[in-house]
Amino acid sequence: MHKVLVLHGPNLNLLGTRQPEIYGRETLADIDRDLREQAARAGWELACRQSNHEGELIDAIHAARLDGTAAIIINPAAYTHTSVAILDALNAFDGKVIEVHLSNVHKREAFRHHSYVSLRADGVIAGLGSQGYHAALEALITAG
Repeated sequence: MHKVLVLHGPNLNLLGTRQPEIYGRETLADIDRDLREQAARAGWELACRQSNHEGELIDAIHAARLDGTAAIIINPAAYTHTSVAILDALNAFDGKVIEVHLSNVHKREAFRHHSYVSLRADGVIAGLGSQGYHAALEALITAG
């Protein structure tokens, strides 16, 4: 069975209520539930984790190196633009990495146009709302 880790960065616990005009009305629990169902239909195992703390996200990436995780889908949120530490942790992970953003970061403030995580990501999906997570998972499932 393939194992995928979905990591959600800071403030994503507020989905559904924080700036719904940008991030949508779905909650993080809704997204995680739907991703688990999608993974289960394909016979894959999926774990989801959200943290507002950079070190906790790094610890989860480190653990994924050792627990058989085949891929990471990560929405680093604000850490996208600031975290060399998350980039370094991802560089130590041997599996696939897909970066996801709910909004189209390239239509937003200039500081959001740069991503440290993209330097490691095998693919980047932005601007599709929660469907970006589903597209990332489908890409991993299709690739096997």
